[in-house]
Amino acid sequence: MSDEEIQTLNRPAAARTAPERLSPTVPDPAVAPTPTWLGPVLLVGIVLAALNLRPAITSLGALFEETRTGLGMSGTVAGLITSVPALCFAVFGVTAPRLSRRFGPAAVVCAGMAAVATGLLIRPFADNAAGFLAASALSLAGIAVTNVLLPVIVKRYFPDRVGTMTGLYSMALAAGTSLAAAATVPMTSALGGNWRAGLLVWALLAVIAVLPWLAIAAAARREKRAAKAAVAATGAATAPVRADTGPGVMRSRTAWALGCYFGLQATGAYVTMGWLPQIFRDAGVSAGTAGVLLAVTMVMGVPLAFVIPRLAGRMRHQGPIAVVLGLFGLAGYVGLYLAPAAGAWAWALLLGVSNCAFPLVITMIGLRAKSPAGVVKLSAFAQSTGYLISIPGPLLIGTLYQHSGGWDLPLALMACLLVPQLVLGVLAGRDRTIEDECGMRD
Repeated sequence: MSDEEIQTLNRPAAARTAPERLSPTVPDPAVAPTPTWLGPVLLVGIVLAALNLRPAITSLGALFEETRTGLGMSGTVAGLITSVPALCFAVFGVTAPRLSRRFGPAAVVCAGMAAVATGLLIRPFADNAAGFLAASALSLAGIAVTNVLLPVIVKRYFPDRVGTMTGLYSMALAAGTSLAAAATVPMTSALGGNWRAGLLVWALLAVIAVLPWLAIAAAARREKRAAKAAVAATGAATAPVRADTGPGVMRSRTAWALGCYFGLQATGAYVTMGWLPQIFRDAGVSAGTAGVLLAVTMVMGVPLAFVIPRLAGRMRHQGPIAVVLGLFGLAGYVGLYLAPAAGAWAWALLLGVSNCAFPLVITMIGLRAKSPAGVVKLSAFAQSTGYLISIPGPLLIGTLYQHSGGWDLPLALMACLLVPQLVLGVLAGRDRTIEDECGMRD
């Protein structure tokens, strides 16, 4: 973190920009000076939280066949488990705004990381599919609320560095995704080939992530108590103050554009992760090379996830970035349709760039609301709506593949879906806020 960013975090609330100021339910930091250690600890906490947002999913994907055999899962149950992440993200993500108002975003992220760690600790010891599914759901619930609230944490503490900080945790998220996908099988082999041990390793990373958030949540509680004591001592408030719950996002066209854009980019990402190796294998590429091609696609997100949010944060209109990313994806799908094996490396790179629509939409969520209260509602709405939209995508692609006997029809569908994604990206990227659209005052 640069000195400028630490100064942005530590300067008094009165000196901060208006969007950073808190709702009445959250105490003004001017009452209790922000400790100097909080900036670096927040940086570490955000990175560690982001690193843990996908290993619960991609580590299981790497050992799914072994897990399915070990627990005696039927094909139906196995299919249910592959659909659970998007469903949990949609269902539990909706609860994040209410939990944030009640306990504060830092405390909820801390609890989310604890839920991730607990679920990952429990599920390798499950004796049946039901127990494994329940433990997985616990981890995914923690991931869901953290997904929603990390943009809020960034907006709250780094209002002048939304793009930079979003890029940092997006890069960490991409790194965690790639690391779990690439390292789970080798680590499992090093641990004797036991799939339970291979899954259990990732609980350690989650436990480590809880530690900085314990300190951050404790600092937030002390700040809140100090603010209440100051109010009681001065008698400044004699009547209850209604909490700022933010604007009604469902009346905002930008919120709907963000939600639908999130859903279409998530559909493309899940289809890529789930089916890209099979597309290459059916075209004659070896299984080992197909796996490497998928890894290339995923690794592309690591550097670009840092660059794209920084660029987006400096632009008034992020639509052009959405258009460029969509065109990369369109070129990748057309290439897979025409010459899947001949240009395999090029198509993998193009789709890797296209999948960086995720850090872009996360950045736009932070830019399309003026206050932390607005960001938490917009983040919850856009992500929950988006993940609901994404649920049928991979299933539909699999059904089309099965019934058509090839990839022409599924790839044509994915290319067609990029057209509305481009339009929605332009609409979501316009320089406006949901408060303005809903007639809310600053």
